[in-house]
Amino acid sequence: MRVAEVVVRILESEGIAAAFGIPGAAINPVYEYLGESTQIAHYIARHEEGAVHAADGYCRASGRLALAICTSGPGATNFVTGLYTAQIDSIPLIAITGQAVRAQLGKEAFQCVDIAAIARPVCKGSWCITEPSQVPAIMREAFRTAREGRPGPVLIDLPLDVQMADIPYDPATDAPLPIHKPAPNPAQIERAIEMLLAAEKPVIIMGGGVLLARAGEQLVRLAEHLSLPVITTYMATGGIPAGHPLHVGHIGIQVGTPFANRFFLDSDLVLGIGCRFSDRHTGALDVYTKGRRFIHINIEPGHIGRIVPTELGIVADAGLALEALLAEAGRRTPSRRPSARVRGIPQERARLARRTDYDQVPIKPQRVYQALNEFFGPDTIFTTGCGLTQIWSGQLQRIERPYTYLPSGGAGTLGYDLPAAIGAKVARPEATAVAVMGDGGFCFMMEELAMACQHQVPVIVVIVNNGYLSLIRQNQRYAYEYEYGVDLTYDGQGVDFVRLAEAFGAYGERVTRPEELRPALQRAVDAGRPAVLDVIVERETDCSMGASLDKMREFE
Repeated sequence: MRVAEVVVRILESEGIAAAFGIPGAAINPVYEYLGESTQIAHYIARHEEGAVHAADGYCRASGRLALAICTSGPGATNFVTGLYTAQIDSIPLIAITGQAVRAQLGKEAFQCVDIAAIARPVCKGSWCITEPSQVPAIMREAFRTAREGRPGPVLIDLPLDVQMADIPYDPATDAPLPIHKPAPNPAQIERAIEMLLAAEKPVIIMGGGVLLARAGEQLVRLAEHLSLPVITTYMATGGIPAGHPLHVGHIGIQVGTPFANRFFLDSDLVLGIGCRFSDRHTGALDVYTKGRRFIHINIEPGHIGRIVPTELGIVADAGLALEALLAEAGRRTPSRRPSARVRGIPQERARLARRTDYDQVPIKPQRVYQALNEFFGPDTIFTTGCGLTQIWSGQLQRIERPYTYLPSGGAGTLGYDLPAAIGAKVARPEATAVAVMGDGGFCFMMEELAMACQHQVPVIVVIVNNGYLSLIRQNQRYAYEYEYGVDLTYDGQGVDFVRLAEAFGAYGERVTRPEELRPALQRAVDAGRPAVLDVIVERETDCSMGASLDKMREFE
């Protein structure tokens, strides 16, 4: 069987149903058989980075892997930012690139670059397969690598003559490799429950790894049994409903809330599950760790003790660990009554919530997020990338369900939002998918609106348009006391996003008043095709943030 056909057969066997990519001469043999597949639907991107972000969003929304595929040279190197975005957020996907024939490797042939080496630092695994007979084994290993342990993207580079080679292959005798999930040590689980029961002011930190393990429900059950308050990292947004009485909210120096930061600083024991204690979450470490003991559960051994001093570290799959914690807690104690501190969470959370009910013109950016909260239902999928728009989103949006809030967390990738929303909508066509982004971020990947229009994927883009690279403007102003190179306006306005949307074949509308937000959102939904809402907001509104959890600077 020709290797190009083997590749597609294995993709089908591993459950791939969606491919996002751009064909080219060095990958056309695989595309021939991809076109014959009755299982895999292909969506043509307009930039290779957009293809990876779409595959990323597909997985975040559904838990199923997707394929990103492109040709060699600059096509392959355009994958790098998307791979890095997926890698730091632990999102598994399969990337396949075409390559020059083997005889041209290392000789600076046309569009011949060592993408396997370039991508290795931003992938969980990277292979250039030069022996055709190794293709089945390496592809199966690539899928196992992407899924097992801490998930992540993998890249397979296929020289053109390898794709064209014939090898003996029987699909009936080939199958996916088993995935191992490490179980926790029972003695460590017992010790964790002992520490939680003895603590006066314990908290749980739910990290994104809990959602990756499909274990959010188990964590909520544990919290309810022991009346433990739950803090969510940014990547765990939606893992516990925003309105749950035990949900403290986000902490951190950007997306953290005043109440959650204050509540965390009053804790004495922290159980972190599936989190990595990133810098935007912790802020200044001396403030974050002072007076607190830490239990850390993570599937990646190298993460335990790497950032915070860990009294008890447990290497385990988050789901298996939570099942063990639930069983041990049930053996140790009946369901516990919440303390007065815990009972007061809903009231204090509401009392200290940041204001969003502005009615002035130009529209205050915070008012846009109030409109999103009020208009869209709990099953709506939101994507967001980077900038003040992303930070406001993390601070102000109310997310009630897991896998409905898909941010570029660790990378903060401008332009991620739109293609990720397309991938999410493809994965879950019954859900509304909304990309919430700034005018600067939209310009990074706006060409992917063509992918949405061509393939009739009706995503909604909400542009919070202040005519600035506003996060950089704010940093320049308060850290360095200057402003330069961040103004995106010209000819009075800047890019006309409404006409741009219409040029692609999408619905476009500009919104300038707060009372116009709801009807405009309704028209975008009713359009039944990709839609862009250009919401003109106050230009120099600043976003609350700081350097440590106890020194947040609040703005209105």
